[in-house]
Amino acid sequence: MTAFSDLLKADNHQPAHSIQIVDAKNLDEWLGSQPERVRTLIAAQKFKGKAHEHVLLPGDGPSDWFIVAGVAAREKLGPWCLARLAETLPEGLYRLAEGAPGAAMLGWLTGQYRFDRYRKDEAATGARVLLTGEVAQIEPAVRLAEAVALVRDLVNTPAADMGPADLEAAAKKLAERFDAECKVTKGDSLEQGFPMIHAVGKAADKSFAPRLIELRWGDPKHPKVAIVGKGICFDSGGLDIKPSAAMRLMKKDMGGAAHALALAQLIMGARLPVRLHLLIPAAENAVSGNAFRPGDILRTRQGLTVEIGNTDAEGRLVLGDALTLAAEEAAGERRPELIIDYATLTGAARVALGPDLPALFTNDDALAGEMDAAGSAVDDPSWRLPLWDGYADMLKSDIADINNAGEGGFAGAVTAALFLKRFVPDNVQWMHLDTFAWRPSPKPGRPKGGEALGLRAAFHLLAERYGHKK
Repeated sequence: MTAFSDLLKADNHQPAHSIQIVDAKNLDEWLGSQPERVRTLIAAQKFKGKAHEHVLLPGDGPSDWFIVAGVAAREKLGPWCLARLAETLPEGLYRLAEGAPGAAMLGWLTGQYRFDRYRKDEAATGARVLLTGEVAQIEPAVRLAEAVALVRDLVNTPAADMGPADLEAAAKKLAERFDAECKVTKGDSLEQGFPMIHAVGKAADKSFAPRLIELRWGDPKHPKVAIVGKGICFDSGGLDIKPSAAMRLMKKDMGGAAHALALAQLIMGARLPVRLHLLIPAAENAVSGNAFRPGDILRTRQGLTVEIGNTDAEGRLVLGDALTLAAEEAAGERRPELIIDYATLTGAARVALGPDLPALFTNDDALAGEMDAAGSAVDDPSWRLPLWDGYADMLKSDIADINNAGEGGFAGAVTAALFLKRFVPDNVQWMHLDTFAWRPSPKPGRPKGGEALGLRAAFHLLAERYGHKK
């Protein structure tokens, strides 16, 4: 796959094919200024100026052909409006006939994303390069596209090649790139400090041993932000084993970790003035003779005891220990002022909101407003669900402080978030994104497979809050 940095270039008036942007409401006006041959060809191809439609039209010479492309609204180009062009046009150089691509740079880049680790793309063509006068926006757009591609690559990779050790390698690669500190607590060393991570992962083969991966970056004097990502590299369900249909996509159960790594990459790439603490509890929820059982009582790093109502509710367990550490004051550092966690946590969130909308839970109304505004600004929406304390009784245990699985089958996304809330101090802003991390059917610039959902919005929020623009 061509590097994203090679797909956007400064416009120095080099020869390029022109892209004329129209929408359905102004198509007739534009056609009125065109020669008859253009009007005839447009009519023959039944082009109506709808979003993602386009036609190729001849110019005066053999190489002078140009494109007319439909968008939803010409006055505001969204991130995906040029993505179909980037997917389908012949290789070459292109520029907009009028205006600047702005946010549409992202879709131009992600439209040329390919996951080709295991299969050569026989239909691959050369690069489609977009020229722009917005030179200062090229690097930020490339960083966003690279972060989206990182999520996709990690999630698309099957579990045999994306175990806890591979997540560790991805974190260490980031640490080396940005001169960050990386620490890994692994295997039986987890038993004392991170007992729930250890319990969930201990049944896996030694090559898939559980671990807590930490990365620290930035000036300790800056505001501290903790990013936590669920890294269950494959989820069989444990002894409460999943049916085969539900297990089919469980390579994506480390999608939270993929988002956390990508958000950390964006933060460090933009050099936001924060003290970053990235935490990834990584494990495989496997079945063997030493697997944790329904009815077991686990102790947590925080000191709570947890009765296991269902071994398939393991993600909240590993997150509980990681969130506890994220909120601690250690090594002379303050508690974070903000904790963001990503997790492919519940099927209930998908039943409620479908594949495109991450469920957002937060203990702070102002933070919810920031995230809603950020999602609208960059077309990366989430939807807030309630941390409804009235459902806390569903997690009661007769013999422990809390049960990991709610009774009755109601409000599964809410009870999972309420479980996580027990590990976050009330005086720390916290945002939990229950994301699908997968696109079941393709859209322009967004192929079927692993997907970043809620990533760009969170970065926009951080960039706005800490003084840097997108």
